[in-house]
Amino acid sequence: MLGISYPAIKKWILAGKLKTVRTPGGHHRLAAASLRPFLEKDAARSETESRARYRRVSGRNQLAGRVVSVRTEGLLAEVVLAIGDAQVTAIITAEAVKELRLKKGDTAAALIKSTDVMIERLDAT
Repeated sequence: MLGISYPAIKKWILAGKLKTVRTPGGHHRLAAASLRPFLEKDAARSETESRARYRRVSGRNQLAGRVVSVRTEGLLAEVVLAIGDAQVTAIITAEAVKELRLKKGDTAAALIKSTDVMIERLDAT
């Protein structure tokens, strides 16, 4: 629901940021009401800043950045994103670049799942 990792939730619980009830076995149980303030705060953010999009995609390793270059050759395309001081390169289909209408300067996210990198367009077309 929050679009954050299990380790982040555990850290919030241990820091007292999330209130839980301990079970006899030592596990933590969260009431839906304890998540409401986080979800309301997130709902007030712009669409590109909100974590709501993380809840729409199964992969949680998403790195938002700017498209530095798009090079299409045949059926494949190379998309390079600048993310902070780093760059991430993804090889995706030329059709995906066409459908996303990706070009240099666009805001996008690299969705990383194991060894695969996918691209998600973040700004409105």
